[in-house]
Amino acid sequence: MIATLSGVVLVSSIYIYEAYFFTFDQINKESMQKGPGPATSPTDAYTADAYYEPYGGAAGGVNVWVEVTYNNEDHKVQTVYYGDAKSTFNMDWLDEDTLQIQNLDPDYPDSDRSINLRIGKDIYHEFGLACQSILMKDEYETCYKN
Repeated sequence: MIATLSGVVLVSSIYIYEAYFFTFDQINKESMQKGPGPATSPTDAYTADAYYEPYGGAAGGVNVWVEVTYNNEDHKVQTVYYGDAKSTFNMDWLDEDTLQIQNLDPDYPDSDRSINLRIGKDIYHEFGLACQSILMKDEYETCYKN
């Protein structure tokens, strides 16, 4: 009985920690690969870089994340996008504060993960972990998930 109760408490604690104390620090940066970028905003205030994170070995896939560097704020770096990488991935600035991220596979229209993000206000995490994180709630106004 004690072992079962301890196991339930341990599993519950891990779930609560993963769900509500998420940060992008958990990204495996040891196996990361450089993606598109740098893409500099029209007035050079921001620079966006994309990175790929392979997972699951030969049968796995690739995640992509985008980091924005605030060039005028002592080069502060913020992760603004995290999702499953599709066959087409591009980043373009629509204006000074809006980054357009195109992440789709033309053969699978339901797999489109493209979005326009207002820097400093919007964030995207495919599984919604950033949206429910207590630690990250002050970093954005709007959080998007798939």
